[in-house]
Amino acid sequence: MPTDFVEDSFFDRDPSWLSFNGRVLSEAADENVPLLERIKFLSIFSSNLDEFYRVRMPVLFALAKLSAKEKNHIHLSENLLANVNNTIRLQQQEYGAILKDSILPKLQSHDIHFMYGQDIPDDLRNETTRYFLSQVLTFIQPILLDAVDSFFPVNNALYYLVSLANRTMIVNIPSSNLPRFYKIVKDGKTYVLILDDIIKENLSHLFPDEEIIGCYSFKITRTAEIDLKDEYAVDLAEQIENQLQKRDAGLATRFLYQPGANANSMTQLIDKLHLQNATHVEGGQYHNLKDLADFPIRNAALENDIWPTVNDISINQNKSLYDQILKKDILINTPYQSYDNVLRFFNEAATDPRTEEIYVTLYRVASDSKIVNALITGAKNGKKVHVLVELKARFDEANNIKWAKKMREAGVNIMYSVTALKVHAKIALVKRRVGLRLVYTGLLATGNFNETTARFYTDHILMTAQHELLREMELLFLFLAKRVKPDDGNFINFNNLLIAQFNLQSHFINLIDREISNAKKGIEASVIIKLNNLEEKVLITKLYEASRAGVKIELIVRGICRLRSGVQGMSDNIKVKRIVDRYLEHGRIFVFRNGGKDQMFMGSADWMNRNIYRRIEVCFPILDSDIKAELTAILKLQLADNVKAVEINDNMINIPIVTNAEKFHSQYRIHQLLMNKSIQHE
Repeated sequence: MPTDFVEDSFFDRDPSWLSFNGRVLSEAADENVPLLERIKFLSIFSSNLDEFYRVRMPVLFALAKLSAKEKNHIHLSENLLANVNNTIRLQQQEYGAILKDSILPKLQSHDIHFMYGQDIPDDLRNETTRYFLSQVLTFIQPILLDAVDSFFPVNNALYYLVSLANRTMIVNIPSSNLPRFYKIVKDGKTYVLILDDIIKENLSHLFPDEEIIGCYSFKITRTAEIDLKDEYAVDLAEQIENQLQKRDAGLATRFLYQPGANANSMTQLIDKLHLQNATHVEGGQYHNLKDLADFPIRNAALENDIWPTVNDISINQNKSLYDQILKKDILINTPYQSYDNVLRFFNEAATDPRTEEIYVTLYRVASDSKIVNALITGAKNGKKVHVLVELKARFDEANNIKWAKKMREAGVNIMYSVTALKVHAKIALVKRRVGLRLVYTGLLATGNFNETTARFYTDHILMTAQHELLREMELLFLFLAKRVKPDDGNFINFNNLLIAQFNLQSHFINLIDREISNAKKGIEASVIIKLNNLEEKVLITKLYEASRAGVKIELIVRGICRLRSGVQGMSDNIKVKRIVDRYLEHGRIFVFRNGGKDQMFMGSADWMNRNIYRRIEVCFPILDSDIKAELTAILKLQLADNVKAVEINDNMINIPIVTNAEKFHSQYRIHQLLMNKSIQHE
């Protein structure tokens, strides 16, 4: 296994992620995208950037403080932090230009007046004042800046710094309590006002008889929990953690502010809130434009065409789903196909008198999860229900704790992962007593068991009764119940499933090695991989080796991609595409040509350090020939995309595909493919 790497062979992780977010921004700029959908992409860009500041910026700060020797040890790119900041600055400038120069005029042409950076019209002020006094004022909590010692600004919350004649106040903008945007229809025109402006225009009601000199917005972004061992060796991770601990508790990574405030007041604010070490970013008048996700306009002419959900009528709704799975594997492709059959899988398990045991892993579930409620029902119906709840799922910790408590109260056996490993696998196993036999049925997926995100994440769910897979899945659940790490005493030889911490990386390497061997023998050799992120150096280096041997490699990578494609003598035979469209590409599929007898796998694992070394992931073979053919057809459609796909070149630039060929829009074509399949079964 290769361990020595030429660092120029890899893109830096963080600039690569920013390249992805730049691709999101290009959807907002694309005038072929419906107007309200463009606004959604602005929201997604802003939300992504907030998460970047919470999760990645603390690491970049800490890396910048390492000694020269330590930086050299990890091959840290020179001026990485400065380059990242410059990229973000340029992207934010582009963001502002898209919004002001393109989207606002387009809205106005449809008699939608988004009052962005504009005074509230006089004829609307009675209504906005009424709204402020009756709905907004109850949530306003002014704080005197001189008395701010006991004040701890909420992460990413919005505030005003208000300068009065004799004092300076901090005023919260309660966007977590009220909609950020307020719609008024008057004289045939629609006005969209921003909560910030309604508050600003009514400050005289908050501070009567006081002169208001200035009002300037700001927000503070704080770090999320960071596990540095996802990226670095233990000793180096500890050194970086020490750097983090030297900084303030509740690390503030970004102080975003509107320019123009009194210099003394700003200095006092920075001192009082301990923001000296945060990145100070001069922003615009408005922050948290991720709230554009809730822009209060609905107009079918300005939105995507509706693609009706495909109901797979090959699944008989009047017969047991489990009996149908016993006869043939079933594949569901969300969001094109209905998620109802996944819900049915859990509901039927919970109510079928033949069900004895249910095992499932939960990573991110819906806030009102029907799947968890089905598991609770199963426990109340006397089934033995075992649920591995991952409490370390970033940003979902509270929701998972809530559901774990409810399930335990209902009699569900709740399991947790060991501290050092996250369980990211998406698997479920049901044992039923059919006559004298104990019959296993399983569900293995590329995405979370979450009916909410299933509406806009593209994922693949396999329902199967293949016993060789399900017996190994049972072994994995028994291992997880022990809450131990897979050392020599607990190691399991999996022959069918690919399990991170056991055989996943080594098996993928063996599969690539077989393609290398075939290519050297003149046998057809190729690899097709679709995943979210590609970072891990051992596997990337193996792909480089395959490219040099003549293996044709096609990659579809949505997010981080550290592999450099098209480099002469290293990756000539590798092409990388990135697809960003109405649905979030989330599936992971791996295809190895195997001399013409394709071997195909799906699963939960990206090729990142965290997935390979710090998580329990499950990938699984596709054994049903019809399902393999369907997934092959889907991949071919995605590889042919020249509308929403771009190529990532050897400089990390998103290159639109320029061609005289017919426009080929893969998500639309996939929907048509599955729709036609459904019609053929009628």
